[in-house]
Amino acid sequence: MTAVQPLQLLSPEGGASVEPPEGLDPERLLSLYRNMVRLRVFDRRALNLQRQGRINFYAPASGQEAAMIGSAAALEPQDVAYPTYRESGVCLQRGMSLRTMADQLFGNARDLVKGRQMPNHWSSREHNIVSISSCIATQIPQAAGTGMAQRFRGENAATICYFGDGATSEGDFHAGLNFAGVFRANTVFFCQNNQWAITVPVTRQTAAPSIAIKASAYGFEGIRIDGNDLLVVYKTVREALEKARSGGGPTLIEALTYRMGPHSTSDDPRRYRTEQEVETWRRRDPIERLQRYLEARGWIDAEQVERIAAEAKEEVDRAISEAEAVGPPEPETLFEDVYARPTPQLERERRELLDLIRRGVVSRVTHTPIRGS
Repeated sequence: MTAVQPLQLLSPEGGASVEPPEGLDPERLLSLYRNMVRLRVFDRRALNLQRQGRINFYAPASGQEAAMIGSAAALEPQDVAYPTYRESGVCLQRGMSLRTMADQLFGNARDLVKGRQMPNHWSSREHNIVSISSCIATQIPQAAGTGMAQRFRGENAATICYFGDGATSEGDFHAGLNFAGVFRANTVFFCQNNQWAITVPVTRQTAAPSIAIKASAYGFEGIRIDGNDLLVVYKTVREALEKARSGGGPTLIEALTYRMGPHSTSDDPRRYRTEQEVETWRRRDPIERLQRYLEARGWIDAEQVERIAAEAKEEVDRAISEAEAVGPPEPETLFEDVYARPTPQLERERRELLDLIRRGVVSRVTHTPIRGS
């Protein structure tokens, strides 16, 4: 079967011929470009932090900035996002500060989830970002359910669900999309087809000509787009969200992109993909592409580009320095947020732990037995 060509607005060269979609004036485009640069800088620093043993894990987003920033920019505050562990750009664009993101990487006392999640697993009630699971595709039925609830309640809100090409081989993908189609959920399913699910290429995930075409089996629209084209990402996601909020049902969007780095810090991509492939996609860098477009339109110049890069580095350095200086969560927090009202068993365990700490049997910092005790 012939592969479906992705929709595209911005040429690979970033020429000035196309007008920006509604909602993207020059000031907004500069803001999105700035966030893409901030994400790239944060990404590289976080990857180095893990290599240096200062954090335990990281899943980089480099190469996928347009897909993340562009899609999140289309969301309204009341919309709900179900990300994966790679959607750092969604958190950033939704308003989460770099400092808050760095706090989570270190699992320190300021971490919103009190050190209970792996690094890269952000969540925020304030920003309508639902807690992330490491297990692949589990968020898809949950997002379908949230979109169903929004529709049943008549809310002017939608849900966006992020996942990769590998998730489309999981049963939860099919169950979630089937429910969403049957019940006309206010859900947009956003697949970042970055070509590789850890070591498995997308050609081993499906024999279909695209992932987007799978939506037809569930009775709703599927759209394939160029995920490195910020303009088409924003426009397509915005229209799909508006359709969902107005009762038009779900949409499956397949954004073709590429992860330039490893799947995570537990991975070595050199073992399964060629440098030629990586170089081909490097020439399609979404940040450089948008930058060329802005330059061609006269909306940014070389001096601004350098200033934005320098400001991003300074901001990321400051956020990481401040986060790393904060100590771990207090041991008492282990027993918080487990139940609305702590059970007698939890209260007893809390008293026992604090007594062990007081007697020097357990470290207050690491919550582990002290050698020789």
